[in-house]
Amino acid sequence: MKYHIVLSRAFDLESIAQNAQAGKSPCHVMWEASQILQAEIHQPGKYSPIQSDTLRTLLMGNKEHWALARTLSQQLTEDSVVFCTGEDIGIPIASLCGANKKRPKTAVFIHNINRLRGRLALKIFQVQDKIDLFMTYTSASAEFLRDYLNLPESKIKLFLEQPTDITFFTPGQTSLTKTRPIIASAGLEKRDYRTLAAATQDLLDIDVKICVASPNAKATKRAFPLLAPKNMSCCYYNWQELVQLYRDADITVIPLFENNYQAGLSTMYEALACRRPVIITKSPGIITELEKAGAIKTVPQGDVPSLRQAITKLLNNPQKADNLAQKGYELILQRYNHKLYIDNFVKIMNRLSSAN
Repeated sequence: MKYHIVLSRAFDLESIAQNAQAGKSPCHVMWEASQILQAEIHQPGKYSPIQSDTLRTLLMGNKEHWALARTLSQQLTEDSVVFCTGEDIGIPIASLCGANKKRPKTAVFIHNINRLRGRLALKIFQVQDKIDLFMTYTSASAEFLRDYLNLPESKIKLFLEQPTDITFFTPGQTSLTKTRPIIASAGLEKRDYRTLAAATQDLLDIDVKICVASPNAKATKRAFPLLAPKNMSCCYYNWQELVQLYRDADITVIPLFENNYQAGLSTMYEALACRRPVIITKSPGIITELEKAGAIKTVPQGDVPSLRQAITKLLNNPQKADNLAQKGYELILQRYNHKLYIDNFVKIMNRLSSAN
């Protein structure tokens, strides 16, 4: 069997691998897995879309996704095992490749499908019979897929390992230039920085520093306060600067709007890997489980007083903050890291390859 990994977005994977080797950035887990599986990696943007590709984007993906799927449907056979990194590329691949009599075995990672556009795409493209394995981070998504598509448990994999590179995101020394306590945050996906601003605007002896970068989302007007408090700064950080921001942080705070796919996990795990205490908006799933394990602190969505109280309590109790950070760090090393992610991903692909 020949393995294929299909990415939702195009990356310069060789440069990422070189930078990771040099300690300049985290690794890309799909590149690392491809080396083990000897898999061919496919990325959107290489093939020219046609009119039908454009029409299909009304339901899922973009033109480049469908153009890639159309091309691969002419190349992949029953001797192929295909993994798609998201539903935006996975549904096009499954739809077009699955129409072939001798289709490849297909696994798709599902991120945010339980919304109108996603539900319509699942029904119209009838992918429940064309995808052999649905993978997801959250039990809510797994339950939705099982109930909505009437899937057997054998076709759903709850994949809790995380791609956080623990050789890059590591504990380290704080900056010599640090003069005040720092509240750090990062990311744009479903972020509610207005609540963070309101909770910290009167804490004039701290700095609030936000890395406004995300691979999966763009900034929205509702995310940020109309006028940032004097103690809050928002700017882009490169990878090395982001690691140092985590290390400098007394607390990493991840304020979120309500969502059904557990936004904020990457930032949470990166901060934990740097052995920093984390406060995050409460939600079902892994966030609740980590709170029960004593690894993070959660607060209700949009609750300014609760967030302010949680921040001040940890700032005023360094030992409690350190205990929280240590527990989270231990769980990262034991369970939620890129090494385990790659190892389990390879095992899953091998099992899919040998399944009847």
